[in-house]
Amino acid sequence: MRYLTDSFAVSALRRGQGIEQFLGPVGSGDAPAVSWVSVEPTRRGFVVMLHTVEDTGGEDFCDLLEFPPLDPDEEFGREIAVVDDPPSAMAVAEDRTGALRGRWVNTGMAGDEYRDYVRAGRSKT
Repeated sequence: MRYLTDSFAVSALRRGQGIEQFLGPVGSGDAPAVSWVSVEPTRRGFVVMLHTVEDTGGEDFCDLLEFPPLDPDEEFGREIAVVDDPPSAMAVAEDRTGALRGRWVNTGMAGDEYRDYVRAGRSKT
């Protein structure tokens, strides 16, 4: 099972584990890019980050963290919000980034979603 149920996603965050979601292509054909959203537990609260990177990968290279940022000033993503509880963090991410309920994965697994996107001919997810 790739996707986390809501209760598993909330539980992962409460245990100190992050979750993420591949959002798909962004930008123009001149500068192809992809984005994903992450929720990470920190001392400040649950941080929602939007990551936008150049689409430089392929089936054999799908570690999104290794792709160059589209905006060098946002090397590690853009902070969207910091909230006090996991359900609110997920709701903010879904509201502000277009993430979908039921499509959350454990941190590090968004690359698998990217690989599926590449295998599908880079068609919109």
